[in-house]
Amino acid sequence: MTYTLLVCDDDKLIVNSIALHLQKEGYRILKAYDGLEALELIRTQEVHLVLLDVMMPKLDGLSTTLRIRQEKNIPIIILSAKSEDTDKIAGLNFGADDYMTKPFNTFELLARVKSQLRRYTTLGCLQLEKQFLVTGGLMVDTETGRVTVDGELIKLTPTEYKILVYLMKNMGIILSINQIYENVWQDVAYAAENTVAVHIRRLREKIEINPKEPKYVKVVWGSGYLVEKM
Repeated sequence: MTYTLLVCDDDKLIVNSIALHLQKEGYRILKAYDGLEALELIRTQEVHLVLLDVMMPKLDGLSTTLRIRQEKNIPIIILSAKSEDTDKIAGLNFGADDYMTKPFNTFELLARVKSQLRRYTTLGCLQLEKQFLVTGGLMVDTETGRVTVDGELIKLTPTEYKILVYLMKNMGIILSINQIYENVWQDVAYAAENTVAVHIRRLREKIEINPKEPKYVKVVWGSGYLVEKM
């Protein structure tokens, strides 16, 4: 299968450079130069992953990410010249799955693209012992990837979904931030606190009636997170 990647940046030289490297890896590349162009391509063509700049005309990268998340769960990697932790957290809060600071290493970019695609394309065929993971009114069908709360369908990003599955496969067990990061991101945990915390917060906002008093995904201060069996 040939994956289609959308590269969006208002700097055409950057777009062409990234596209060249990705095409050498066998990916089909779509190009956009502002957020509105990116949204139009995503709505009219099958896109498997988006590489998205933050500072763009017409519609900036964060707003574009938010709009994509209203319709699609495809992986989004933010590319930005801003390197502060607050900028990275903002990107994750808006729905991005990963964040890379310019200038970046091409080999690292390729590795992150492959990692995101691997997670995205295997969600529907996770080999779990049970098809249904259930606690209280929360249910995950690991065969179809459907998540419901009290019968209502919940849309999660691939990263949020994998976090939830990992927690529910280990119900009643406190999982550390490093354990969650290494299992979900398939990488060595380094300064993973903010990344995991942002994704957990977004997950809670979708599955909890009151995210400030979570029923399902609970924090154990100083230790990690857990989902209790009900």
